[in-house]
Amino acid sequence: MLRFRPAARSDRGLVRANNEDSGYASAGLLLVADGVGGNAAGEVASASVAHVVASFVLGSRERQDPVALLSDAVGYAFAHLSDGVRRDPARAGMATTLTALLADGDGFTLAHVGDSRGYLLRGPVLRQLTRDDTLVQELIDEGRITRQDVASHPYRSVVVRSVAAESPPVVSIVRVELEPGDRVLLCSDGLTDLVPDDLIVRLLDDGSPTTAAQRLVDAALAAGGRDNVTCIVGDVDDGNPHVRNGHLVGAHQNPVNLIDPAAALAYSLERGATVE
Repeated sequence: MLRFRPAARSDRGLVRANNEDSGYASAGLLLVADGVGGNAAGEVASASVAHVVASFVLGSRERQDPVALLSDAVGYAFAHLSDGVRRDPARAGMATTLTALLADGDGFTLAHVGDSRGYLLRGPVLRQLTRDDTLVQELIDEGRITRQDVASHPYRSVVVRSVAAESPPVVSIVRVELEPGDRVLLCSDGLTDLVPDDLIVRLLDDGSPTTAAQRLVDAALAAGGRDNVTCIVGDVDDGNPHVRNGHLVGAHQNPVNLIDPAAALAYSLERGATVE
């Protein structure tokens, strides 16, 4: 079996008053969620969705279909946010990105929506595993702008897909091929908007996952730190991914940001999962 040797770092940055990013890192799950900027209660959205997904994984059975598990988790996360708005209408409009990478013992599954990113570093080569769900990416795909135009585009921060309370999310869930020796990075756009790929490669390839994650966050701060920044780094290694503990960072650390701390785990258990 393969698992992650993980590390997680998050910082509110040098401009924002609070941290709306959430992160989780364990042997079996790496996750980053970034509250969509400008919307209400971004920290509640990111923390609650991160909590739901982590709870579903913690409550899962070994050999449970990973694609179905992540699909169910995202579906419940949507219902969870909708319930949060019903409880507090001031949260209307809250939304979050989600990028999660699950090790299930047989392989790896990636769930993604929004403009947080997943990367694979294999040897000296960095490859982006996710596609940005943004307006500028759609314009690039249509040939209407180039990547060089993105930095100055007035709508460069517009996210076209997210996990939100208003409508069921459209999330990409795919199996990915990873092997021992690979290093993966999940990060919020507080890193990728400020730190170029060539520097990401150098910092990601240096030292332990903990060292790499901290140096990436430090690089974003050195570049201005105008947004929250979260970096989750994991080395793919032999071992058991079904370990029932992990590391929380960002808004996910504060229980005040959770809509209902017990609901997600209770729901996963009701559906027949068992915690070992």
